[in-house]
Amino acid sequence: MDPVAIERTLDRRGRLRSPAAMPGYHKGRAPVTKGRHLPPDPPSVIEIVELLEACKPHRRGRSAELSALRLRTLIIILWRTGMRISEALALEERDLNRTDLAITVRRGKGGKRRICAMDRWAWGEISPWLDARQEIAFGAIFCVLSGPTAGLSMSDSDARRQLRKATQRAKLRRRMNPHSFRHGFTVEARREDIDLLALQRQLGHARLDITQEYLRSISTTDVLEPIGQRVAPMMPVPSIVPSYQ
Repeated sequence: MDPVAIERTLDRRGRLRSPAAMPGYHKGRAPVTKGRHLPPDPPSVIEIVELLEACKPHRRGRSAELSALRLRTLIIILWRTGMRISEALALEERDLNRTDLAITVRRGKGGKRRICAMDRWAWGEISPWLDARQEIAFGAIFCVLSGPTAGLSMSDSDARRQLRKATQRAKLRRRMNPHSFRHGFTVEARREDIDLLALQRQLGHARLDITQEYLRSISTTDVLEPIGQRVAPMMPVPSIVPSYQ
């Protein structure tokens, strides 16, 4: 067989590719969502917790344990930082700074570098994977576990496949994808009164209106709640005493 044809048929691990992954398979096909503008649909905290609960080994062996722990850690980082999946998969050990609660995104969208913050709870939750990661060759945080490519970053398609299977095991009646955690982070952070400009910088958006678009799923009552919670005027205001008293 022609070497070029073999390269197109096999993936980087030497396994036979799915026809849908072959070059040109989707050429000429209109996307399923073409012409549809779907609003943000962030998952609830309960759904994410159920998904994390489903991140358990589905077979025996250390490899299965590491795979489940890796997926759980990936979900936590996506959920608690709002990173894009490509940014998370590109992370290396040097990019994590637990002392400053910061994660460096070295090449975000448009090749831009930025710093993301992550809360202390999340740092504690990802520690088991970071400790177990020491068993594997140096490289990406979310790496291939074994074989000649061990230590290299796992593929985007592999991460999505594992997330889809975890969603099925959790019996969630919705579609979960890596970007949904980005929307979920934005909505939760805004409900916690985190400044919109801080969210823009955290997410790496070039324009503020893009960040605002992520918040379309917040109800009107949630948006207006801070107005209803305003403090009383600083200066005393005379009260009105009814004349019939």
